[in-house]
Amino acid sequence: MPRDPRHSTRRAARRVRWLAPLLTLALLVAASATAYQLGWVDEWLDPTPSAAPEQAPPPWEAPVPSPATVAAAAGTATPDPAKVRAALAGPLGDDDLGPHVLAEVAPLGAGDPAFTTGKGAAVPASTTKLLTTLAALDVLGPEATFTTKVVQPAPGRIVLVGGGDPLLGSKPAKPDDYPPRADLRTLAVGTAAALTKAGVRHVRLGFDDSLFTGPTTSPHWPDNYVPDDVVAPITALWADQGNDAAGRREADPAQSAAALFADDLRAAGITVGKKVARTPGSGDAVAQVVSAPLREIVQHTLETSDNDAAEVLAHHVGARVSGAGSFDGGVAGVVATLAKLGVPTAGLRLFDGSGLSREDRITPATLTGVLRVAAQKPELSSVLAGLPVAGFSGSLIERFEDPASAPGLGVVRMKTGTLTGVHALAGTVTDLDGDAMTLVMMTDKVTPARTLAARQALDDAAAALAACHCGDTSGAVG
Repeated sequence: MPRDPRHSTRRAARRVRWLAPLLTLALLVAASATAYQLGWVDEWLDPTPSAAPEQAPPPWEAPVPSPATVAAAAGTATPDPAKVRAALAGPLGDDDLGPHVLAEVAPLGAGDPAFTTGKGAAVPASTTKLLTTLAALDVLGPEATFTTKVVQPAPGRIVLVGGGDPLLGSKPAKPDDYPPRADLRTLAVGTAAALTKAGVRHVRLGFDDSLFTGPTTSPHWPDNYVPDDVVAPITALWADQGNDAAGRREADPAQSAAALFADDLRAAGITVGKKVARTPGSGDAVAQVVSAPLREIVQHTLETSDNDAAEVLAHHVGARVSGAGSFDGGVAGVVATLAKLGVPTAGLRLFDGSGLSREDRITPATLTGVLRVAAQKPELSSVLAGLPVAGFSGSLIERFEDPASAPGLGVVRMKTGTLTGVHALAGTVTDLDGDAMTLVMMTDKVTPARTLAARQALDDAAAALAACHCGDTSGAVG
């Protein structure tokens, strides 16, 4: 989903609140000769000064286990149904969630669900991305990459060929950007160098985006999604996910990417003909750039809820499984792959890979199945690694901040799903005993005026599990 620009402001504010008492202490220490001799800088850097007053810290300052450590040490004991039911009764009974609430809790390993409520399927929103990314990892492999290349079908003619790189940029990314991204400018520089070495200074340029077929937008989306910048037209060739320099969606991302590439070639000393049109790309390779591995793209897609990347990955699944890199082909490929992996698909109805369609339907059992398969197969584990961490990353970075939900900080990892009237969380929770369990909660009939309250109720429910000694100590295996 679109990122909230307030994230960076809120995080900066947290740092200021955290540093304020330390800076005050540093000034006091600096005023004393003894402290000066000991080194006031060391005192200023000490995150827990002994003279600090004892008081309950805000939730984001409270000590929490490292998410990585928790994940590595988490057990998979069977949750006790009675304890889980007691923990969730209050939050899931909140009237703000509306009349259609579905939920399921299960051990991350094998075993029957410890808790279910509600019947049927619900609008999944962006939790759909869990299905798409699991299928992509299984079909393509976690180390798969996507290549954007230039080929030369004839002397003086070159073709820019899109390989469906969902994160291809127009220019080099910053060194600390993650995941690292291939870009058109670097490709243009490499192409110009190869052409110059071969004695070629004038070319006609075409572009090929034929890896994907069919409509570039889903007929199951509202017409305003592209003009309102919710998602771009899906194509195998684009730059900056189909955005222009002003951040607006391009009507034809492939054509725009080719135009940018032509400008970069000219800047590198190659004369390019004015007409740049679609044409089949074949011939010897001149230059190429390669994406980050799929496992990193999957983590990015889930953490940031990237609609564009999810749809491109679904198209890749379709091209590989059903032979059609399209919306219909992607859906068919994802569903077939889930069934092959043993994920329950009863009640599943998909029309896209991102969850933007309000016609999509998924049951909690399907989402639970995806999470458990990802936990059992190392090659699919990027699905779990990409889940946002409560209060720390991605679409959960500004949630779990009040006292009721604070127990979930760092130990709740959830993919969010949000549309108007629709709220969902699907992921893992580690309880007070260090045992990991899956948690899926879906509600799709929320009154818009109660949006924030409904979201808070789901956060509180996840936090209630995190604050629970929920392991089954009876010896029974459920």
